[in-house]
Amino acid sequence: MSVQRKSLGRGLSSVISGGVKKNVSQGVQTQASPQGGKAPSEQDKKTYDVRIASHGLFSEILTEKIVPSPYQARRVFDESEIRSLADSISSEGLLQPLLVRQLKDGTYELLAGERRLRACRMLGLKRVVACVQSASDASAAAKGLIENLQRSDLNPIEEARGISNLMENFHLTQDAVSQRLGKPRSSVANSLRLLKLPDEVQGYISKGLISLGHAKIISGIDDPVQQTILARRVIENGLNVRNTEETLKRMKNDSARKTPGSHASYAAQTAVIKDIQNRISTRLNAGVEIKHTPKHGKIVIEYFGNDDLQRILEIIGVKI
Repeated sequence: MSVQRKSLGRGLSSVISGGVKKNVSQGVQTQASPQGGKAPSEQDKKTYDVRIASHGLFSEILTEKIVPSPYQARRVFDESEIRSLADSISSEGLLQPLLVRQLKDGTYELLAGERRLRACRMLGLKRVVACVQSASDASAAAKGLIENLQRSDLNPIEEARGISNLMENFHLTQDAVSQRLGKPRSSVANSLRLLKLPDEVQGYISKGLISLGHAKIISGIDDPVQQTILARRVIENGLNVRNTEETLKRMKNDSARKTPGSHASYAAQTAVIKDIQNRISTRLNAGVEIKHTPKHGKIVIEYFGNDDLQRILEIIGVKI
């Protein structure tokens, strides 16, 4: 139940004008030849050597000289998407240049266009067109993140990690990041809040199994165990945002009715703990009791004799 997000802008395409002559039949972009339109050589065809008409902002760069950015926020690259993009570049040419900055050692650090670069390398391209910009480390990190945000290339967790890295690496405040990215401060704060969720819940968000609306509700629970269980219920039962809100209200109401001295008995009776208890019991095929409070607890597993104990130990991977 992934949620589509509106693009913040048009990316680099908004600053790129014409000047590229495309040869679709050969999958190669070429300059107008000084020899009067001489056809590309066999080597050109073999390597899909991309060329572009002269432009002050753009350069043709060897792909082997382009290095990844240490500030890349995107972590997941779908192989099928890269292959599809490679097919498009082979057919239509590279319509949008990469964004890079030149380093002191003569290499170029990629600021934006990781998928395009991977697709070009998949095709065996020797050179690609890139927009070379001067940028500080902080500016380079921001440019890469902005480009990905504009193209909606990042999932919410990748976006949150990118923002967090900007703040930590360059000592920026939320206000400073919101200004650099052109995002409301509240949006930056909500994004960072996702990183406080358990890893399992973050994984669900990354895969689009739960929406940002669900994640916001789940963040309203203090106990990571209950956060995880609620996230699982959203997926297993197909809960919409309203259903999830109602479930959270019931959980909070149950918690408000809890009286001092009854923490263990109360926790064992809650739907959340019972759900965990039942899962473990089913997995081990044994009686299980969980006594839980937000600060401590214990799990009791019932067994009958040495053979039954050995069976349970093998299931949980304990060797004697």
